[in-house]
Amino acid sequence: MPRQAGSCLSSQTLGVMNTSLRDATASESGFAFAAKREALGPYVEERWGWNDKTQQQFHNDRWSSRPWQIILLNDAPIGTVSLGWQPDHLRFGEFYLLRAYHRLGIGTQILQNALFRADTLCIETRLEHLKWNPVASLYARHGFKRIGESDTHYFLVRPPNDA
Repeated sequence: MPRQAGSCLSSQTLGVMNTSLRDATASESGFAFAAKREALGPYVEERWGWNDKTQQQFHNDRWSSRPWQIILLNDAPIGTVSLGWQPDHLRFGEFYLLRAYHRLGIGTQILQNALFRADTLCIETRLEHLKWNPVASLYARHGFKRIGESDTHYFLVRPPNDA
């Protein structure tokens, strides 16, 4: 099913702990930045140190150029994801869960649901991640293959499975 303006994924669709997605509002940029800082911050800190001003600028640039969704648990925001639907691919990114919600299967469910939708449309899914971020194992388990890299990031793709 193609993404429609204002569409939401229901908890029934995701099937985990009353979790859902909804389109982010402009006023939620601060929450999205805080979720990024909590989820990605340790990996940025490890390599470069966390600079709030620099990271806020990166965030602002992405906030204005990508479609953002808020991940909800029982209607409370617990993270973000960007599902950028294109005619030939899904761009999966800005995937940040607050630390308290790691290792509960929520991230796996969000990813699986997006992949199911991409499979239904017979389109590939593309993403990138920091080379030293352990999220790589999640993506490998779901069929992503490395197609390139920069000094800091791996670029991955997953072809559609037969839906």
